[in-house]
Amino acid sequence: MKQWVCTSCGYNMIGDLPDVCPFCGAHRDKFLSWEEAERIYRVTATQINDRVTQLVSVPKLGLEHAAYRIEMQNEAVWIDCPSAFNHTLEPVGKIFFTHPHFMGASNQYRELWNAKVYLHALDAENLLIQAFPVDESFHHDFVNNGLAAYHIGGHTLGYTIYIYRDVLFICDYAFPPGPNMRLNPFGPNVETLQGAERILPIINHSSLTTVCGYNYVCDFDKWLPDFERAIENFSH
Repeated sequence: MKQWVCTSCGYNMIGDLPDVCPFCGAHRDKFLSWEEAERIYRVTATQINDRVTQLVSVPKLGLEHAAYRIEMQNEAVWIDCPSAFNHTLEPVGKIFFTHPHFMGASNQYRELWNAKVYLHALDAENLLIQAFPVDESFHHDFVNNGLAAYHIGGHTLGYTIYIYRDVLFICDYAFPPGPNMRLNPFGPNVETLQGAERILPIINHSSLTTVCGYNYVCDFDKWLPDFERAIENFSH
């Protein structure tokens, strides 16, 4: 299998070597074969709590989003996927995506572990990921073994947040944590704002302690006022 990794953004390209990265536009001299990427980048786990670990590449691989491993009672799953493929990672049975921008090396992990890939049906139609296999293209909110999925839309048509116990997985809908937080500007503004306003009642009715973002982890009680302020600022 031919597969390439853009070191500028972390996007994986399946097939023949393209001239430019279809995600960020970087030239092919920024690409590595997946074998080269595996030799250079180690997907490294940081414990968040007794059930959740954050997965990031070391050294940092472009704009790669963090992925998260959840240890459930009967299985382990991922939220999103690392950009680098490492054979030595502990397997998971399912990979749930927030949106299609960083499918990472999910096709390779899926094949290695016979894992199922979950992505909202509206995002599964995105031409950017047509080479990536999706096993379950869901249409509605659902709960899978205690993991709750909520379709939000906005940043992408099928954007989905997840909650497991007291942890919110929101990827890049709002960043960075702190007083400078803003809603993701790369998407339709009206729909992004509507999505953020849809998130509020969901999280306010959940007993949350931790927020896992695309490159950060923080306390929910500190994060929530920043998120509310980001919504207010975005609406003006």
